[in-house]
Amino acid sequence: MLCTGCNTGHSKNDDKNTLLNIPVLQLSAQSIEVPQSYICEIQAIQFVEVRAKVEGFVDKIYVDEGEFVQKGKPLFQLTSMEFNEMVNGANARLMQAKAEANAAKLEVERLKILVDKNIITSSELDLAKSKRAVAESAIAEAESTLKNAQTGLSYTTIRAPFDGIVDRIPFKTGSLVTAGDLLTNITDVSEVFAYYRINENEYLTYMRNKIESQGEEALAEDMKLILSDGEIYQHVGTLETMEADFERGTGSIAFRVRFPNPHGLLKHGASGKIQMSTQLDSIFLIPQKSTFEIQDFNYVYVVDKENTVKVRSFKPLRRHDVYYAAEGFQSGDKIIYEGIQQVKDGMKIQPKTVDNKEAYGDLMEVASLTNN
Repeated sequence: MLCTGCNTGHSKNDDKNTLLNIPVLQLSAQSIEVPQSYICEIQAIQFVEVRAKVEGFVDKIYVDEGEFVQKGKPLFQLTSMEFNEMVNGANARLMQAKAEANAAKLEVERLKILVDKNIITSSELDLAKSKRAVAESAIAEAESTLKNAQTGLSYTTIRAPFDGIVDRIPFKTGSLVTAGDLLTNITDVSEVFAYYRINENEYLTYMRNKIESQGEEALAEDMKLILSDGEIYQHVGTLETMEADFERGTGSIAFRVRFPNPHGLLKHGASGKIQMSTQLDSIFLIPQKSTFEIQDFNYVYVVDKENTVKVRSFKPLRRHDVYYAAEGFQSGDKIIYEGIQQVKDGMKIQPKTVDNKEAYGDLMEVASLTNN
C-alpha cells in the first residue's frame, strides 16, 4: 500500500511538471491606420500627338528629342513652295477681282449720269449694277481662296501647342510625310495625374464618409505615391475627381490624383501605387503565426482562466504587415502566441505571457497604435 501511494503521488507531480510552457499574448483593442495600396497609371496633364496636316518633305527640324519647348515655337518645317505658289495665285485672283469690281463701279456711275439726262434707259443702268454685284462677289470668293491658301501654307510650319517636352522624332530631314503622319509627341509633365481603380464596396465606403463629412473635404485628402522601385515619391497628391460610372468588366471605378512634378521625375505612362490610409478603430491585431487555416476559415487557440486551450474561429478584416486585423474578441482575451503545433483543443498549458512590445515590435510606434 505504501508503495502504491508513493507511485500515485509521483505521477501527479509528473503531470504538473509536464505542462508545456507556451507563450501567450493578451489581446487589447487598438486603433490603427492601415496603409492600402492600389496600382495606378501615371499620365501627363497634357499629352498631344503632333501630326502633319499636309503632305510634304521635311525641310527643317528645329528641335531635338527630349528638349523643352514653349508654346508656339516652330518644331518642323515642311516644303512650302507649292503652297507659296497657291498663295501667290490667290493674291493675283483677288487683285483681278478688285480691279473688275472697280471698273464695274465706274461703269455704274457713268451710266447713272446718262440716265439722269435721259440719254439712255434705266434698264442699262440696272444691268451695270448687276455686273457690279457679280464683281463684288468675286472679291469675296478670291479672299476666301486666299485664306485657304494661307492656311495651307501655315500648316507647313508645325509649332508647339503648349509648353512641354519633345518626344521621339521618327522622321528626319528629307523624309516624305503625308497628312496624318505622327511627327512627335509633346508632353507637359509639370504636374501629373495618377489614375487608380477601386471596387464598388470601397467606393460605397468612401462616399458614405464623404456624405457624413457634408462637404468636399473627403475629396481633398493627401495621398502618397509609391514608385516602381519601391520608393515613396517626395510630394503628396490630392484626390480630385472620379469617373462617372463603373467599368462593366471589372466592376471598378477610377479615381484621379494630381501630383506636382517640379523636377520632372515622373513621366507620362509610368506606373506606381497609390497609398491610402484607413483608420480602423476597436480592432485586435492577431499575429499570423498565431493562426492556422482550415478550408478557408481562420482559427486561433484561446486560453481560458483554467489555462485550457480552446479552438476559436475568426474572420480577418484585412492583413496588416504580419498581422490580421479582426473583430469579435474582448480585451483581456489570451491566445497562443507561438508554438501552435504543440497544442490541441482541450489541452492544459503553462502560459508564459508575452509583452506587447515583443509581439508587435516597432509597429506600436510606426503605425500609431493606441489602446482604447
